[in-house]
Amino acid sequence: MCKKYKKIIIMKSIVTRIVLTITLLFSFSLLMNSCSETVQSTEQVYQCPMDCESGKTYTENSGCPVCKMDLQIKEESTKVLADENEIESASIFNLTSKWKTQNNETIQLKELKGEVLVMVMIYTSCQAACPRLVADMRNIGKKVDTKDVRYVLVSIDPEVDTPEVLKAFAIENEMDTDEWTFLQGTVDDVREFSNVLAVKYKQISPLDFSHSNIISVFDKAGVLYHQQEGLGVDNDETVSKIIELSK
Repeated sequence: MCKKYKKIIIMKSIVTRIVLTITLLFSFSLLMNSCSETVQSTEQVYQCPMDCESGKTYTENSGCPVCKMDLQIKEESTKVLADENEIESASIFNLTSKWKTQNNETIQLKELKGEVLVMVMIYTSCQAACPRLVADMRNIGKKVDTKDVRYVLVSIDPEVDTPEVLKAFAIENEMDTDEWTFLQGTVDDVREFSNVLAVKYKQISPLDFSHSNIISVFDKAGVLYHQQEGLGVDNDETVSKIIELSK
């Protein structure tokens, strides 16, 4: 009888150990799955700082296929700044290109931070659309009576539109005051910037370009806020947006 009870006790001990082992293995499996999920959830996601593809993200930093800029780690929020010197991820101030002004000064776009920017791309030898675009810009400028607004005209023909040519053009068109800035960049920088503004242009002859007619409005942090497309269109909405941003 004693031997029988001993066998029962031994069997119970073995069963207990088996159950305990299975429990430990199951718990370890859950722990590993949890770790795996945690790693997966913290995987870095990359996005173009200019958001050229409207929110498209990548798992590798292979560069934006549109504007060719390096991708950045996507933040949870791009609207909250840690301090006044931080640049939002969707801001044009992330561009590192250098430009010559009509006064032959070298600047980067981030030096325009703190002002509402009204921007257009033109070329000074244009005899068709550009004079009307310039007139539209001047008309907008006359309607906006608030401070901290800068009107920027970027040349799509940088090989011809030197600072000297831009200066003469500014004087001729009565745009040679502090709120007007003309920019000449390299061919590559101009192309990169046109992609940011969604402005399409193409040289169709040694002297002529076909191009989009778009006026873009950026807030004081350099983030695109509004665009006006067309020539001689009603600009009341654009003027309203500029005034709203400048307050």
